[in-house]
Amino acid sequence: MTFQRVPGLVSIVTTVYNKLPYLSDCLESLLEQSYSNWELILIDDASTDGSYEFVLNWLNANEPLLRECKGIYTLRLPRNTGYAGAITAGMFLAKGEFIAIQDADDLSHPERLARQVRYLKNNPQIELLGTNYEVFEDGQPDRRMPVYWLKYGTQIAKVYADGGHCICHGTVMFRGTVFDQLGGHTRRIEGAEDYEFIAKVIKPGAKNVDNLREVLYYYRKHLKQRSRAYFGKSKKENDHEA
Repeated sequence: MTFQRVPGLVSIVTTVYNKLPYLSDCLESLLEQSYSNWELILIDDASTDGSYEFVLNWLNANEPLLRECKGIYTLRLPRNTGYAGAITAGMFLAKGEFIAIQDADDLSHPERLARQVRYLKNNPQIELLGTNYEVFEDGQPDRRMPVYWLKYGTQIAKVYADGGHCICHGTVMFRGTVFDQLGGHTRRIEGAEDYEFIAKVIKPGAKNVDNLREVLYYYRKHLKQRSRAYFGKSKKENDHEA
């Protein structure tokens, strides 16, 4: 039996590992989306700081607001599997025509989902779509800074062909059929799972990926970012300073 995806539905996949201080802001930014046809799949990767309990309490407190949404689903993994395992588990549960990534410590602009869906519907050749974004220091959400490392159109495939990176993983929305065909994130390259996933979507010589030039995502800099364990600084922090 072929799996049938729900037309127009966006499945937002968020992984959580000890992100308690940031979850409220992240979830509120999703509730404010102008595009209403979405579901949220939140995978807790065996957090130890009360993140999962916070999410359950938050859902109970906001129940009247959530009745109009397709659904919010939570799964607590019995042990820590790492980022690739957690996000791939979320993608397996996604039933939408589109799958969007949302990092648990970041925020999405209220028009993010609407504009990405509109672009993907108007450009059927595009399979994966990122957006422009801005960076802010934790505690200073109104002091956002632009980034300069993203590329657009045909430049993107050239950058990845040379081993470079020019799409912010947290901003990505892609067609559910991409996951059905290629699977999720690898566990072979710890710390660069996001890069590997985007790179394998890009077809050699094809124009199947793009970035929107609009700022539709806000990236939070803080000391507990996962990427600091691999790069010293956040990957996007280094790119911002480049």
